[in-house]
Amino acid sequence: MISSRNARTVANLAIASALTILLAACSSMSLPSLSSSPPPDAEPGVAPEMPATIRSDEIVGRWGLASFQNPNDRARTEAAARGQCKQPYVIGAGASGGVVMHLADQATPQELRLKGSPSGKNYIGPAGPAGGEQDREIVSFDGRVLVTRFIEKDAAVRYGNMVYVRCAPRA
Repeated sequence: MISSRNARTVANLAIASALTILLAACSSMSLPSLSSSPPPDAEPGVAPEMPATIRSDEIVGRWGLASFQNPNDRARTEAAARGQCKQPYVIGAGASGGVVMHLADQATPQELRLKGSPSGKNYIGPAGPAGGEQDREIVSFDGRVLVTRFIEKDAAVRYGNMVYVRCAPRA
């Protein structure tokens, strides 16, 4: 027969073992979190960058620049932009194959990329997904006239539709 002192030791070991097994089982179960923050979402898959249907070398050059809000003003704005060729806006070629232009509200131009999208739209903006907040959508381009609109709502309201008219080569 087991003495009462040994029985007590065996009982304590059995309880400790049972608690250890119980705690191990609890830690492997996924219980709802008591914290107020939601669990982190899995990283969304980044879609591969699509090339634009317009090449950067097609828009490098000297441009007259004007803008309009009302689509009915487009023809008048194109004529005004043509008149700005005395002080052209220069779109330069970037070192990495992009174009050098200004972002909205930035004093210093930087290299931007031409980006395509699954919907067929083209964008000009910093590296990242097409249609980002700092991008501008290319509304139309025929080789001589480029019309863009900023994606970010406040910039789109301030700048309107930007009309670039290619300036004639210098004589």
